Amino acid sequence: MTAQVLIATGAVFGMLSVIFGAFGAHALKKILSKDQLHSFEVGVKYQMYHAIVLLAIGYGQGPMTTAIYWCFVIGILLFSFSIYGLILSDAKGKKLKFLGPITPIGGLLLVTGWLLLIVNIF
Repeated sequence: MTAQVLIATGAVFGMLSVIFGAFGAHALKKILSKDQLHSFEVGVKYQMYHAIVLLAIGYGQGPMTTAIYWCFVIGILLFSFSIYGLILSDAKGKKLKFLGPITPIGGLLLVTGWLLLIVNIF
């Protein structure tokens, strides 16, 4: 995995996190309940946290960098994006319930990425 790929991926996820955060704070604030908005914000925060980690590992790679990268990328997609889908579909009255079980799988991949990062250090 090249540093450019890691940094570019982190930058794209970071940029999207800012866009989604602004979208949630402005456009969705009038549509979503407080609980829905809070859940949407959790997805945005986790996406940003992991975008920053992708940037950091781009500058200091180790033997497990590729595995960490894929855990974080797939974890972000499954965790954060399933939350976005659940919240937005629920707000439209057609909740995509199949996304519910996907969220914890994404969370597990994010946890696995952190564990691999710890192992990578040693």
